[in-house]
Amino acid sequence: MFRSIPEAVFAHAAAAPGKLCLADETRSVTYREYAEEILKTAAALRSKGVGSDDKVLIEASQTISFCAAAMAVQLLGGVFVPVERNCGLDKILRIASLSGAKLVITPKALSEIPENAACMTASALIAEAAAAEPIECPEMPAAETMAELLFSTGTTGTEKGIAISHGNNVALAGNVIEGVSILEDNIELIPSPLNHSHGLRRYYANMYAGASVVLITGVMNVRMFFELMDRYRVNSIDLVPTALSVLLKLSRGQFGLYKDILRYIQFGSAPLVAQDMQTIRSLLPDTRLYNFYGSTESGCIVIYDFNTDHPKDKCIGRPACNARIIIVDEDRNEIASAPDNTGCIASFGPMNMMGYWQDPEETRRVMENGFIYSNDEAYFDEDGDIILLGRRGDVINTGGNKVSPSEIEDAALKIEAVADCGCIAVADPMKGQVPKLYVQLKAGCTFDPISLRNDLAARLEPYKVPAFIEAIDAIPRSFNGKILRRVLSEIHAKKNH
Repeated sequence: MFRSIPEAVFAHAAAAPGKLCLADETRSVTYREYAEEILKTAAALRSKGVGSDDKVLIEASQTISFCAAAMAVQLLGGVFVPVERNCGLDKILRIASLSGAKLVITPKALSEIPENAACMTASALIAEAAAAEPIECPEMPAAETMAELLFSTGTTGTEKGIAISHGNNVALAGNVIEGVSILEDNIELIPSPLNHSHGLRRYYANMYAGASVVLITGVMNVRMFFELMDRYRVNSIDLVPTALSVLLKLSRGQFGLYKDILRYIQFGSAPLVAQDMQTIRSLLPDTRLYNFYGSTESGCIVIYDFNTDHPKDKCIGRPACNARIIIVDEDRNEIASAPDNTGCIASFGPMNMMGYWQDPEETRRVMENGFIYSNDEAYFDEDGDIILLGRRGDVINTGGNKVSPSEIEDAALKIEAVADCGCIAVADPMKGQVPKLYVQLKAGCTFDPISLRNDLAARLEPYKVPAFIEAIDAIPRSFNGKILRRVLSEIHAKKNH
């Protein structure tokens, strides 16, 4: 229906001008007010020379003004380049250089100016936009043009610019809208950072649908979280798994008060902890609880409502409406997958990225004939659901048996003394590989590997019981909660060199 997210916003501003569009911790705007703010911000940006194909780096915040700035860049034909809140100077300079940014917008003035880029503070942009005359609404961006560059480090530590078109964002919005059944009266609370594809795409989906979004900076301020839910009558939430863990610990069951209000919660960006899944299911028995699988490159492509009577272990669900999913072998040939014939997930559809920014070789390595090929090992079960074992390099092949490290981690987290844990494969002369478990203990608990192994042996098949268990101060994780197994493997290698 719409070729871009900006086109959808302006269409809704014309059709339902007085409807709540966006709210943050300090204010709210209707669709008409948001469209006006975008046009005024575009005027301020145009005065700085921003135009077609120009890259504008913006430090993210969970605010209406940040969203308006990003959309204003896109409306002018430019490319939005977000970086995380409180981003370090070195990274800002690096991303500005990699993207070829023409303008850099940050909350505080930079002590060093990026090469070939102008700089301004976010407050200066807000002030100039407030004083500006709104531009005439220009022609909306074409679907095939670039909307944004999302820089992702993933678990490899190497930054890659992922080029996303307006058409990609429309297809991604469709996957979310149909996947979770977003209606026009949807009011979704989004604490996930808007520099990251997860939070950004949930915001886009609601804007495309003509629904409403409430923004909050993370979930640590639990009082503010529930206050915003009450103030705006929130009926849906987007969370990453680490945010759910924090909320469950700090809110003391308060979620249960919303069991008749919340239509759904959608999760993504990392696997959910099994205990957290059980807890949220018990608190919200009638709420749809969706887990999205995907990546920055391919977006949300598989979805599963795990709030069922008999949720499947390791199930990530079925393909989203715009995604075709196949399982392939090491030569990228499609296979008839099964528990004893697993392969890697490949996705095809209009949501797939344009490619890696200025890196055709890496793009060719990941994309071929429109498919994006992942390293995620999986198979289709007899019901047509996808069962995810883990990343191919993470899945442990011990004596011919394939073991998902997350299954061992889920079992370990049920042990009282374990606060967090991470499992990796280590070499073994007899079995090829065996599991090794790193555990972070709760305060006051003593490390007892024999007791831990006995507890795990009671919960797991013999070949899944870790051959080695080691205590560690903290499990290394990415900002969105993914275990950095590469770091754990490096720790193991250094100790056993």
